[in-house]
Amino acid sequence: MSTLKAKHQRLVLVVIALAVLIGAALLAIWGLRSEANYFYTPSQIVAEPPSGDRMVRLGGMVQDGSIEQLGDGISIRFTVGDGQALVPVRYTGIVPDLFVEGSGVVAEGRMGPSAFMADSLLAKHDENYVPRELQEMTEHQARQVVAETQQAEATTR
Repeated sequence: MSTLKAKHQRLVLVVIALAVLIGAALLAIWGLRSEANYFYTPSQIVAEPPSGDRMVRLGGMVQDGSIEQLGDGISIRFTVGDGQALVPVRYTGIVPDLFVEGSGVVAEGRMGPSAFMADSLLAKHDENYVPRELQEMTEHQARQVVAETQQAEATTR
């Protein structure tokens, strides 16, 4: 009779532990639901614009000839496209060094009434990117600098 009681106790503890884990997971999901940033392409934004109170990421290519400096000196306006649709974007702040026409960009912000209002910009480069410091070097010199940097990082660990 006492072994049956111990089995029931273990079963009750397992059920309680499972209920607590499920409850914690549901609380975490509920708490983080507003923190999720969804990624949209320009054609997705045009087809189904997200609500203006929802933070999203817009990714695409900066269209040639679309970057325009606004009168306040710190705001820019440009257009992001994906080959199927174009979305106007407005950004206030320091522009990343790699941000140029024809390059990839991910803008994080909210959809406004007439443009995407970006809070931050992430400029992307292609696989042929070479840092400015290495552009003037020969391939051999660049490999040597990279090797020295990797060696220095390995010794500091």
